[in-house]
Amino acid sequence: MIPSKENIKQTNSKFSLVEILQLIVFASLVLYFGKLLFIPLSFSLLVSFILYPICKWMENKGINKVVSICTVLFSVFILTLSIFYLLFLQLNEFSKEWGNFKLKIIETFDQLSFFMTESFGLSLEQQMIFIKNAINNSGSQTFSVIQSILFSLSESLFYLLIIPILSGLILYHRRLLANSLFQLFPKNKKETIHEILVETIHAYYNFIKGMALVYLTVGILNSIGLAALGIPHPIMFGFIASILTFIPYVGILISSLLPVAISWITYNSIWYPLGVILVFTFVQILEAYIIFPFAVGRRLKINTLVIIIMITAGGILWGAAGMILFIPFVSILKLIAERSESLKTLAILLGDGSETVEEN
Repeated sequence: MIPSKENIKQTNSKFSLVEILQLIVFASLVLYFGKLLFIPLSFSLLVSFILYPICKWMENKGINKVVSICTVLFSVFILTLSIFYLLFLQLNEFSKEWGNFKLKIIETFDQLSFFMTESFGLSLEQQMIFIKNAINNSGSQTFSVIQSILFSLSESLFYLLIIPILSGLILYHRRLLANSLFQLFPKNKKETIHEILVETIHAYYNFIKGMALVYLTVGILNSIGLAALGIPHPIMFGFIASILTFIPYVGILISSLLPVAISWITYNSIWYPLGVILVFTFVQILEAYIIFPFAVGRRLKINTLVIIIMITAGGILWGAAGMILFIPFVSILKLIAERSESLKTLAILLGDGSETVEEN
């Protein structure tokens, strides 16, 4: 029996499970090995989509296109620079407390040494041998940690330099890029592509609003935790730690140094610094797996399960940058899936159930 044209059309309009898995594997390999290019390019797209309405408004007011782009990019650069300056201030304040902090470390070490001698009968010589062996065994691990921190700082500096350049070029050549995108699809799809571009800009705005809510919530939770411990200036330390989480790994590490040092010097007890570390760690876990998925996913109308999966996948492929960038990617994929007959099931799967997908 020869299948009809309608059956053939229906069969070809659906993707098989094997094809979907092959596409996922291929895309993952491309994203992983091309992350040095795709990460700054993705951040640049994020920045350009957010700044586009501002540039367009300035151009409508008669301001030159190049001047408009340079003005908004300079504003973003100043904002980013202020975050790094805040990081520098934290290090500077910590350096002022370093003398007292060092005395506390020596005092705590002496107390711990006395406790080990009294409780376990370990002499000072045995303790020193144990410490030397531990240092020798952990030397390579310490080097790898320092290496990863330096790499993170150099990576952040590279992004700080290249992202404004790419964002400016995308904004300047936006019409050329849009026309090139229209040429890739049939003429009857031009309106659909335009709708996706417009809704993508709205999705990025919703993403930024969600991120602002995340940082606000994290700052409040940090402040409450520090205030409960009795740490001086809890609101200042709480929101500084929240803002500096913008810098992967290094930000939260440096922002915790000063409250740890001050709490140790103020209360003369190791439990307060440990409490500060526990507060920041607990809030970071809440932020990664509860606050961020809920705040961002709700605005993008993506279900929380997909958000958590994409955060995990982004972390595996692109590290901290992927945990942020993969969420807008899912939003764009959802916009495309809602307008494709062969991807209607994917649109339903990604959605939060608040809206139904129309059937033609």
